[in-house]
Amino acid sequence: MTATKQRLFEATLKLAGSRGLVGLTVDDIAAEAGVAKGTVYYNFGSKDGLIDALLRYGVGQLADRLREHEAEPDPVTGLESLVDTGLQFIAEYRGFSQILVSEMWRTPGQWHETLTLMREEVVSIVKAQLQRVADAGRLPPEVDVSTAAAGLFGTLLVVALDWQVFQTQRSRAEVRDSVLMLLRGFTTRADATDPPDAVTRGARRRPGSPRPAPRH
Repeated sequence: MTATKQRLFEATLKLAGSRGLVGLTVDDIAAEAGVAKGTVYYNFGSKDGLIDALLRYGVGQLADRLREHEAEPDPVTGLESLVDTGLQFIAEYRGFSQILVSEMWRTPGQWHETLTLMREEVVSIVKAQLQRVADAGRLPPEVDVSTAAAGLFGTLLVVALDWQVFQTQRSRAEVRDSVLMLLRGFTTRADATDPPDAVTRGARRRPGSPRPAPRH
């Protein structure tokens, strides 16, 4: 990406974070970036072209970071690292994350189709990591991995933005554990004799191993 394009992206993120996408104009973006209006048209063709490129670029960056944990030997550790990386990305690009939350579930929305396709890319990465956890016998068999992946992604976005706006005193580790409570809840309901955090600490018993005695 050229330096000029990077400036335009950053200007759009800054303005959209406080004003939203719909009300932005090319004049606004160019002025914030310190470039001529014609520069926007030269690089992207239109404001819509700039927004579309911004969304694709941002989601692509997020997806690349999440994929870094696919080779983690322990799938649960990989899942925790994935969530932590997602939180780090949202903290770094809060304006972009606000755009995702505000536009992804806006129906109908101008960029809904683009965001739907990109959402599927990110959710598929989360789903693959969750499937590794399930294959290791560390998710209850009745948990639908596709639904859990979509829920985890949505929870990650909303909880992370709440952290950035209203709970800045919390550490990223604390927020990560809050997000992972989604999966801990699945585990607790499926097998009340297992520790509540079994799914995130590798404590769930292996298939075929004896069930722990109930506590009194």
